[in-house]
Amino acid sequence: MAFLNYHHLRYFRAIAHEGSLTKAARHLKISQSALSVQLRSLEKNLGQQLFERKHKALVLSEAGRIALEYADSIFRSGEELIDLMQNRAGHSRDFLRVGAASNLSRNFQLNFLRPLIKRDDLELIIHSGTLRELLAQLQTHTLDVVLSNTPVRRDKETGWHSHLLDEQAVSLVGHKTRGMKPFRFPDDLRTVPIVLPSLESSIRAAFDVLMDQTGIHPIIAAEVDDMAMLRLMARESKGVTLVPPVVVKDELESGSLVERHKFPEIKETFYAITPSRRFPNAILRELMVKKKR
Repeated sequence: MAFLNYHHLRYFRAIAHEGSLTKAARHLKISQSALSVQLRSLEKNLGQQLFERKHKALVLSEAGRIALEYADSIFRSGEELIDLMQNRAGHSRDFLRVGAASNLSRNFQLNFLRPLIKRDDLELIIHSGTLRELLAQLQTHTLDVVLSNTPVRRDKETGWHSHLLDEQAVSLVGHKTRGMKPFRFPDDLRTVPIVLPSLESSIRAAFDVLMDQTGIHPIIAAEVDDMAMLRLMARESKGVTLVPPVVVKDELESGSLVERHKFPEIKETFYAITPSRRFPNAILRELMVKKKR
């Protein structure tokens, strides 16, 4: 019957956190060869390869990431035991590592993660970055999910799954003024300046096609590639802003901004991107099931 050698687990944890056998051996004050033997013993006992060698570097495998989470939890529990004996409170918590594309609506992120925010047994770790950066972290198992407004192509190497969470028609929003007349689209765009998402945005591409069809060249006040900044620009602009309503949800509810025109044919999409894994994060799986109901 297999049993867990906690000395081996401690050595594995040191290698994972140090990032190399050499650094871990120096930290543990044992030889590198002895450390390598201990690691192989743990892998044989678990029946899983815990590291992959990529470009002369040790990278955690999926099984290694799971093992590290358990190892961290086990040794954290040991620290809590000492705290308890010394009359200091402590408790263990689960983790969910979320990557969010930098151009994604903060309001959408909040809505997606809201069921988890008040949980005392869970720590959320949220990273923001470009989609390319986040997918690289997803591939090395340092993130559990990436939130994006675009799906990603699945191939044999990555095995990404793009789960459609929501889609929302975009609108032109602007300030409400006394005696304001209904917005005449597209004619009013001949004289009213507009704030637009950047050219990389899918909704901007659809809007540009629509403008080409009307033959109107709008007065572009600004182009923004970040939804948080687009929200601020909508609040400051004297014209209109092309934006998914979820981005300016608070402003619409308070009445400081109003929808001037809706585009049912132009939709912003929201995706949760996950990899194919033998050991999916249980918290994420629970959240995704709730979102699909």
